[in-house]
Amino acid sequence: MSESAAGNGASIAVSHHYGGRQDEPLRLRLRAAYRAAGRDPDDLGPAEMAGIDQLHLGGRRASLALMAMGGIAPGDKVLDVGCGTGGASRLLAAELGCSVAGVDITANFIAVARWLSDACGLGGVTHFACADAARLPLADGSVDVVWCQHALLNMPEPERVMAQWHRVLVPGGKLLLHEVVSGGNPAPLALPVPWASGESHSHLASLDRLNERLAAAGFRAQQQHDVSAEALAWRAHHGRREGDDPVARAAASTGSGAGLPGPEAIFGEAFKTMGRHLKANLADDRVRVIQGLWRR
Repeated sequence: MSESAAGNGASIAVSHHYGGRQDEPLRLRLRAAYRAAGRDPDDLGPAEMAGIDQLHLGGRRASLALMAMGGIAPGDKVLDVGCGTGGASRLLAAELGCSVAGVDITANFIAVARWLSDACGLGGVTHFACADAARLPLADGSVDVVWCQHALLNMPEPERVMAQWHRVLVPGGKLLLHEVVSGGNPAPLALPVPWASGESHSHLASLDRLNERLAAAGFRAQQQHDVSAEALAWRAHHGRREGDDPVARAAASTGSGAGLPGPEAIFGEAFKTMGRHLKANLADDRVRVIQGLWRR
């Protein structure tokens, strides 16, 4: 959940939101957390990485649903835009045998993504680069699928980003989005949320506006689904595990994932507040969540 920013100042602000200063060793902090939980940070499986693997609503389940929608073929070349810690990239590589390149503007995330892929044996089929989605370091027509989950909401130059997606896709290539959009309630967002500490970091658009921009960039809509209800249920469940419900929290503390790092290890203590605000924003239609497939 991060990506493009206009100018160095905005880039630094987004990067700071996701895991602290660029010179802060997020990877080392997380490795230490795994050791403290009695795990080898260089030998991790999907269950052990789950808490920091896919930093978007719905987690792995949402990525699997997007994968099913996309009809991605084994061997397809996939670009994961705003890859974060690389969870979706690893899922695509492991489940479908895809060659996946992930890009994210947050250097701390790229370092974590590379480490986690090596730790689970997928370093050879997932490749990560610190890059701005509005200025992709890829050749024209070099990928079959562009994949993006909860990243456009951080991008102040969406038209430029979409033009880059169109450029790097092969003719007929697929664009798969799992995105937060503005809802029907015009009330201001409850902040902070996982993607933004303040209004300047959040670049939500309505679904209609998103479709207008994509059409202008040369994309044809194939299918779209509103998955807000599923996202709200998922957020409510995880909120209970993270501390909203003392009984659920106590049960989670004795499970197989007890002590393993989760989103709070990245976002800090503010994550509980972010989660509550996200749930409230979903519940009263200030934001919605959509999944969709478009073609170049």
